[in-house]
Amino acid sequence: MDFSLVTIKIYIGNWLSSLAANWDYAQVILPSLLQGTVTTIQVFFITLLFSLPLGLPLALGSESRLLPIRWFCRFYVFVFRGTPLMLQLFFVYFIIPIYTGVMLDAMTSSMITFVLNYAAYLSEIYRGGINSIDRGQYEAAACLGLSKAQTVLGIVLPQMVRVVLPAVGNEMITLVKDTSLVYALGVTELLKASRSAVNRDGKLMAYLLAAVIYLILTFGLTKLQNYLERRFSRHEKRSE
Repeated sequence: MDFSLVTIKIYIGNWLSSLAANWDYAQVILPSLLQGTVTTIQVFFITLLFSLPLGLPLALGSESRLLPIRWFCRFYVFVFRGTPLMLQLFFVYFIIPIYTGVMLDAMTSSMITFVLNYAAYLSEIYRGGINSIDRGQYEAAACLGLSKAQTVLGIVLPQMVRVVLPAVGNEMITLVKDTSLVYALGVTELLKASRSAVNRDGKLMAYLLAAVIYLILTFGLTKLQNYLERRFSRHEKRSE
């Protein structure tokens, strides 16, 4: 009995010592992880800022009656959805400077690639939302004397936003995780910062902290998505 109590005390003491050591180590590496998180957030917001509006003309162009515009938009979407994002990063960073002579740093190349890639995905989401609007609403708008631009901006797009919001929210959560791909160009974002700590110290604590930070970011986006969906649903119920 005494032996068992001693063993338990030793085990608890070792566990507490290990916990304290891990806590001290976490405080040491946390600043570098947070610095990498700042880069992750920068890539996320720049991509969001430009890809959200860029996807709309691509979606409208894909349904255009002008064949050159429709073919260009659909080919653009086909290329960026049909090739890996990492390959696109390499293409923008390494190949374009060879043929154009325009040298881009790793961060700029990453942001450009992410914007172009996500605009293609968002355009297809937008196109699906636009096509979900009943054709009768276009006819009713024409009977009221509204122009095509007025119909799209005043009737179609507000309804499209409500339809595509869940899919766009999922893309934004995916974007948070995809930002880790920029490490391939040497950009020190969250995953690269954690990998550097693991390679340097031989401890996996950095990966655990990185996972927690990613979960915090995606949790915040999920709550924002749920809030926006509830808000749009409330307006829809009032209109009914």
